[in-house]
Amino acid sequence: MKPDFFIAKRYLFARKSHNVINIISIISAAGIAIGCAALVIILSIYNGFDSLVKDLYDSTSPDLLITPAKGKTFTADSEAFAQLRSDPSVASFSEVLEENIFLMYGDNHAVVTARGVDSLYGEASGLASRLTAGNFLVSEGGSPRMVLAAKVSGTLGVNLAFLTPVSAIYPAVGDTLNLFDPASILQTEYIFPSGVISVDDSFDGKYVFMPRDLLGRLTGHDGISSVELRFAPQALSSGGVVTNAVQKNVARLLGDSFVVRNKYQQNESLYKVMRYEKLAVYFILIFVMLIISCNALGSLSMLIIDKKEDIEILSSMGATKKQIRRIFRMEGWMISMLGIVIGISLGLLICFLQARYCFVKLPGNFVVDAYPVKVQWGDVLVVFTIVAAIGAIMAQLPVKRGIK
Repeated sequence: MKPDFFIAKRYLFARKSHNVINIISIISAAGIAIGCAALVIILSIYNGFDSLVKDLYDSTSPDLLITPAKGKTFTADSEAFAQLRSDPSVASFSEVLEENIFLMYGDNHAVVTARGVDSLYGEASGLASRLTAGNFLVSEGGSPRMVLAAKVSGTLGVNLAFLTPVSAIYPAVGDTLNLFDPASILQTEYIFPSGVISVDDSFDGKYVFMPRDLLGRLTGHDGISSVELRFAPQALSSGGVVTNAVQKNVARLLGDSFVVRNKYQQNESLYKVMRYEKLAVYFILIFVMLIISCNALGSLSMLIIDKKEDIEILSSMGATKKQIRRIFRMEGWMISMLGIVIGISLGLLICFLQARYCFVKLPGNFVVDAYPVKVQWGDVLVVFTIVAAIGAIMAQLPVKRGIK
């Protein structure tokens, strides 16, 4: 064992001549430990929410979304789309027509975004697993059906047990206003509700699903708004996102007339906000750790004063200033390391208990009952590295000034 490390370890655990130095050293290590534990816990909770939100969006977003580069609608009857339909790696090929319409149910009304889909869309998109009532059916026995998002259903006061249809209303295409019958300007279709789904607040207050041909007849659109592609697992990366090679191949096949976006690009603003939020959390918590580490600076300064006689003895024994400074730098760094190890261990233990037993609950109604936690070892490594670096820098200042 090197002499400087041995002496630094003795100084760390030995009783000081002034008891207040012991207390300050304990407070320094405890402060660093609490800060590290808070960093691990907060970042893990953030990762938990981040993963939860991404799962919610990823479950309803297609692997690739194809939209026209110009215009609102298009037809998917070209040779390129035929190749995509027959591609064995494509698990589902969904044609979607999307338009804003007006709904009435009794005395209640709402403006919603209607999606015209086929009968297989519920299972293909995963929305069938988000049902809170009824079934995901857009057609039953040849009769059209409508699936409503939860908040839309609540606004309209829809009751699936009642035999009352929802009135879907859209301005009639190509008609002129009849002064004797103003209602003739409106096209109306009556659809019975079949189910209610819930994904998140923004989704639940916006969407309804109905047969594509019925929505086309209502709005006067002959084409579709988008094509949603979902791929077999072998075409996806480890993160569940379609590989760049597959996306480029589809874009090259379709040409410049279409825009092809993956899951991240479909929700680009969401992912950017979440990434910047995490970066902001890092900077704020590291700044807090910088302040907490100042305790170690004070503790080390007082220790140097307390060990003034020992410094003189070491100098008389032939120790150079560089060796003596190394001893006290190592002392300060060991205080930081003790706090780091205890803090990270404590933070990981709390995260494990929360993930297993969910003892800290979320207030109100949310998708989950308790705070979600997800430990990412990259975050733990970053916390360890940054706090250790801060501790090493803090150990330099009092040693450089105190030992001359």
